[in-house]
Amino acid sequence: MEKKIYLDNAATTKTKPEVVDAMLPYFSELYGNPSSVYEFATQNKKALDEARLTIANALGTESAEIYFTGGGTEADNWALIATAEAYQDKGKHIITSKIEHHAVLHTCEYLQKRGFEISYIDVDEYGIVKLDQLEKAIRPTTILISIMFANNEIGTIQPIKEIGEIAKRNKILFHTDAVQAFGQLDIDVDDLGIDMLSASAHKLNGPKGIGCLYIRKGIKIRSFIHGGAQERGRRAGTENVPFAVGFGKAVELAMTTMKERTKKETELREYLIKRVLAEVPYTRLNGHRSKRLPNNANFSFQFIEGESLLIMLDMNNICASSGSACTSGSLDPSHVLLSIGLPHEIAHGSLRLTLSEANTIEELDYTVDKIKEIVDKLRKMSPLYEDFVRRR
Repeated sequence: MEKKIYLDNAATTKTKPEVVDAMLPYFSELYGNPSSVYEFATQNKKALDEARLTIANALGTESAEIYFTGGGTEADNWALIATAEAYQDKGKHIITSKIEHHAVLHTCEYLQKRGFEISYIDVDEYGIVKLDQLEKAIRPTTILISIMFANNEIGTIQPIKEIGEIAKRNKILFHTDAVQAFGQLDIDVDDLGIDMLSASAHKLNGPKGIGCLYIRKGIKIRSFIHGGAQERGRRAGTENVPFAVGFGKAVELAMTTMKERTKKETELREYLIKRVLAEVPYTRLNGHRSKRLPNNANFSFQFIEGESLLIMLDMNNICASSGSACTSGSLDPSHVLLSIGLPHEIAHGSLRLTLSEANTIEELDYTVDKIKEIVDKLRKMSPLYEDFVRRR
């Protein structure tokens, strides 16, 4: 197939033309600083407020609780570090899971070096957080629970409402990294008991370089970036108006199309999973079979290296991933796959395919045919596979 087949939408998505069109005037025509007082600038302040309101409505909250950031990573860092600093007089214990994005895990490591204690909760074989272990981990000094909404590698959706109830019952703040979930799943922060939530525009057909942190009213966390009084004194720096407008437009489109779009993505996902599992032997699906993001399929193929598979798929115009794009340079197996119990040799042979509504059955057929061909070729080169066949 001549055209590029893009199956890495968990890494980033294509910015929709409507989003680009909405952004363009704010680069060259309406370029005023929204903090200025004259009318030319107040137009930008209005655009910023409208984008903030759109995002708030999508989360079932008020615009005063939405703060723009430079992306999901900044939002995660802000939620964890600022909460730790603000509530350390109450305690210095934080609970998270072993399968979080590195934006959370590395921030927890940073906090550990500064005297905070972190409990890392196990997940089951499908990647679902063990709630009994979560409850047992709670101490009088616990100030924050941070559990992702849905996993970026295996797509498993967490029992967020139950976690929110546990946090509320124990008077502990609850943060969720919803970078993969926002725009794919219905999210109502009040109903789910979420106190802080991170999101990013480029995961839902918006621009890269902007995200947001939802902070429930009454939570006394401090600024993460210091300087001016922007974002109601909580995040200094001249606001990125074009990107905020693009984020708002992307959210508007995502909410309008969610039902129809995710239905199509789920149908494509199921078709893909069915073919791969039926036609490629010694393959397993990673993550929960049904409690997973509509567009996520993650496989492990025994007796091969995932990196070789990715390179050969790329040679056939197929864009895929072995896991998080943020760790693509690492030779270590995925911490997520190890946490669900896969041995190193199987975790190394993983492939993440994440779809969009733009993908077609024809593209998936071509992809599965190439996977079969490449996996067979790689296995014939594997001494491990040769030994396995000989012993059968």
